[in-house]
Amino acid sequence: MANERLRSAMLTHGITVDVMATHVGVDPKTVERWITQDRAPYRRHRLTIAAFLHEDETYLWPNGLPDAQRQDASDAEVLKVYPHRSYVPPELWLQLFGRATREIGVLVHAGVFLAENPRWPQLLRQKTSSGVRARILLGDPKSPEIQRRGEEEEIGEGVAYKVREVMKLYRPLYSVPGIEFRMHRSTLHNSLYRSDDEWLVNTQVYGVSAPMAPVLHLRRVAGAELVSTYQQSFEKVWSEAVPIERSS
Repeated sequence: MANERLRSAMLTHGITVDVMATHVGVDPKTVERWITQDRAPYRRHRLTIAAFLHEDETYLWPNGLPDAQRQDASDAEVLKVYPHRSYVPPELWLQLFGRATREIGVLVHAGVFLAENPRWPQLLRQKTSSGVRARILLGDPKSPEIQRRGEEEEIGEGVAYKVREVMKLYRPLYSVPGIEFRMHRSTLHNSLYRSDDEWLVNTQVYGVSAPMAPVLHLRRVAGAELVSTYQQSFEKVWSEAVPIERSS
């Protein structure tokens, strides 16, 4: 059986067998066997290849790590757990995004606390001007999911109102190159804040407002799956969301 994931990733990045062999330091025939016979490289080679292709090791070789080793790697991705979002040091949010060199991502219903920070739009403009991609997902204020969240928090139309106010705050950024805004109608299980491979995950708890819910501070570790799970969730919501009109 061939390793089509490895083959596809190499084709996507325009990397030939010879280039990969030179980069890893092996014979081209060895690379061919990795592709056509699904031979698993040594761990050090897998990590080198995954980094070269900007892919997860576990995506290219799903069975490459023993369960115990995969669990240890996932444990290492957890930097800190905060019992409430209000316990996260205020400066950490912008420090997190300030470290981004490739991608900034935000998935929320409203994220009022972030949108109201005057330094946040300045940071977005600065980062995107240097080539960082910024994607921000806000809840659709007309959606039943937003209505349900308001009922669960016993604030009625309060959540929808917050979203509309945040959309107004973001309006000056709608036309800024590199910043993309979309509306989603997903059931928001977690609010996600991404800066490259570092994440803050504000968990959602039934009947509990976001500031009082726990936050996980995560950073990707090669071979682990925790951060990858949240990234897959973000990408799925993004793919199903619709662009926010500039007049919103």
